[in-house]
Amino acid sequence: MQARMKNPAMIIPDAMQPIQALWEDAESAVPAPILALAHLRASQINGCSVCIDGGARQAKKAGETDERLFTVAAWREAPYFTDAERAALALTEAVTRLGDREDPVPDAIWNEAARHFDERTLAALLVGIATVNVFNRLNVSTRQIAGRQPWEK
Repeated sequence: MQARMKNPAMIIPDAMQPIQALWEDAESAVPAPILALAHLRASQINGCSVCIDGGARQAKKAGETDERLFTVAAWREAPYFTDAERAALALTEAVTRLGDREDPVPDAIWNEAARHFDERTLAALLVGIATVNVFNRLNVSTRQIAGRQPWEK
């Protein structure tokens, strides 16, 4: 496997900082386990091996359990997630798959998320989901290779 090119955000000098700033804003308001699950689920949908690999490793370091990591793709059928996490995962799927239905983010999904998160947290969750989708699209389109990344500690 070989990447087509470096990640574009690493090539364009002023691109990575604002993308990272968006992610940091999301981290400042969304509980870490919820943001990690949203990151992993969006990355699974988009087929981003870099973000699935790195996201799962980071979540594991932060204390996430194997059971939850292994079942994120089947969260509806798995007993390991809270109602708030389920609301965030449903919102993540809807926002990531905007073109898949006539009403991309149905009221039922939105209202359930709004029931669990105040406006600031919900806004930050949306920023986080959008930012993951940016990273996924850059990585997938350029065929970035999963594994330790230069920006990881």
